Amino acid sequence: MKNLLVILGLIVMFTVGANSFTLAQNTNTGGNSDTTATENLMEEGEEMSDEQLFADDGEEPFHQQLKTKFIEGGAIFMGFVLVSFILGLAFTIERILYLNFSTTNTGKLIRNIENALETGGIDAAKEICRNTRGPVASIFYQGLDRAHEGIDVVEKSVISYGGVQMSLLEKNLPWISLMIALAPMLGFLGTVIGMVQAFDAIQAAGDISPSLVAGGIKVALITTIGGLIVAIILQMFYNYLLSKIDSMTIQMEDASISLIDLLVKYELKNK
Repeated sequence: MKNLLVILGLIVMFTVGANSFTLAQNTNTGGNSDTTATENLMEEGEEMSDEQLFADDGEEPFHQQLKTKFIEGGAIFMGFVLVSFILGLAFTIERILYLNFSTTNTGKLIRNIENALETGGIDAAKEICRNTRGPVASIFYQGLDRAHEGIDVVEKSVISYGGVQMSLLEKNLPWISLMIALAPMLGFLGTVIGMVQAFDAIQAAGDISPSLVAGGIKVALITTIGGLIVAIILQMFYNYLLSKIDSMTIQMEDASISLIDLLVKYELKNK
């Protein structure tokens, strides 16, 4: 949980810093004439808004457009969508880091264990597993720790502890799945409430104005767009994590079979 809070804080700091840097860059890279005019106006004590500053460019910067749409969609519901995105992204980054740090070169590990069994026996092989990170090394250690009880016990131990490691690999995936489902639902909820407010405005005006109806519907649909964008981004990361976990699961199963074979050879050799 502490790692998750640290990652969440880094995301917020990076977002705020990026927005500030973009605004400063856009302000400083304008034409020489625009910069001179802006400085003259500031010297005269006149304040310029973002709309006035970028009026000569004919288009607002991207972050300013996002800010405008965010406000138009309703700060409350768009805020909920943003929180779901930040939480989902934080869980995703935590899983990506965990899986990358848990990746092991299984071929090299098996060769090292085979050499250790030939030279130093079970204790030397256990020491190699103890000094190697990752679920494969942990499974190997549990199997080697019960090697004196027979191959059947080792096989059961490897299977049982493999299930434990699978649970660790899939940790926090349900939370990412929740954010994927929650973001569009929050967007739809904001859209429905926005539509109700639009119809209330029509009823209060006593007339169906095309501009009034179109404006209300546009604002209401912004929350749905935001929720769908968040869900699409998180879904891509979620599928990547699933494929990564499937790949690591196959590696663990293959490596476990190789460990059993090594122990069988070791027992036959020492009889």
